[in-house]
This record gives sequence, C-alpha cells and structure tokens, in this order.
Amino acid sequence: MNGTDITVRVSALSGSPTRPLGAGPSHALSWMTISFLLTSVLAAIVLASAGLGEHGTVLALRATARWCFLLFWPAYAGSALARFCGARLAVLAHRGPAFGLAFAAALSVHVGLVLWLMAVAAHQRTPMMLFWAGAACTYGLALLSLPRARDWLRPRAWRILSESTMQYIALVFAVDFIVEPLRASGLGTYPLTYLPFAIMLVGGALLRLIAQIRPPSTLGKT
Repeated sequence: MNGTDITVRVSALSGSPTRPLGAGPSHALSWMTISFLLTSVLAAIVLASAGLGEHGTVLALRATARWCFLLFWPAYAGSALARFCGARLAVLAHRGPAFGLAFAAALSVHVGLVLWLMAVAAHQRTPMMLFWAGAACTYGLALLSLPRARDWLRPRAWRILSESTMQYIALVFAVDFIVEPLRASGLGTYPLTYLPFAIMLVGGALLRLIAQIRPPSTLGKT
C-alpha cells in the first residue's frame, strides 16, 4: 500500500466532518501497524496458553473481539460524546478515524482466527454471513478513507454510506455481545463479562442518535 495514498480524514470510519487528521499518512500507518501487532500478540498469548485447537481458538476469538470493540467504540461514538462534553473530549472526535483504521487492522487478526477455527473445527464451518458482511463494511470504509476513493462519492452519499455502515458494524457487535449470549444463557444467567461491552454499545448508539436529532448549539453546554 502506497503511503502517499493513505491521507486519513476524520470522516473515515467515524462519520465526522471531513478534515485532515494530524500527522497524515505516517500517522495512520503507525496506528494500523501498532494495532495489528498488539492484536497479534494478544492472540498469540491466548493460543500459547490454551492451545491451537478449538478451545484455544475460541478463547482467542473472544479476546480479540473485545479488543476490536474497544478500538471501534471511539470511532463509533467518540464524535457524539465529544459534542456533549465539549473540548474535554475533543480528542476522541479528532482521533476517531485513527481508531477506526486501528480497528480495521485488528479485525484482520480476528478474521484470521475465524478462518483457523473453521479449519480445526468442522462443526464451526457455518456461513456467518452477518460477520463477513460486517468485515466487508469495515474494510470498505477503510478503503474509502483514501482520497482517490472518496472522490467517487458526493458528501451526502458518503454520509449515508458511513452512517449505515457504522450502524451495521455495531449490529454485528450487538449480536455477539447481547443477542447470542441471551439466546444461549437467558436473561437470568446472562454472562456478566459481556455486560460492560453491551452497556458501551447501547450507550454509543444512543449518543449517536441524540447527537443527530438535536441541534449542535444545544450540545456540549454546561
């Protein structure tokens, strides 16, 4: 990938207004490289301790899914949260696209683990269309952060595409952290390890919704 083509904008993977991001191409590559390496190390630690079989791979998938979500959330809700809290959290809005690209890089490791699980566990070879569509959305938005690709879309088309795609990715996480655990365990025995992520996800969705329906002048005031 040519470094000159990776001029990241705040609109990428965050839905924020378009403007240059910080240090430019090298800054984006640094975030993506560090994220990929950290996620790889996390997966390697889990696999080394739990084994390369189905059990260890499932644990690695759970760990990387949570880590990916922690990178996705600032890109998803950071701008909306900054509108409520003002300059104190403006860095979240400013770094939203960097978190988004870091999420895309981390997701590559998670995708690799999914493919490995399908190889070591025959009963896990299900279509997983929701997940693969979410991965495609993630990489699609990452590619659209490139100026040449963004030039193909008008601003209004980009806003619609960005919002719908971000919400779809959030839906994939909702299925993973809320729907599937409830289906497997029921409300009474819902695993508490999922609860912080479920709260963050629902809270982020509400923040985005309120930020869109309320005028900017009414947000971020104390």
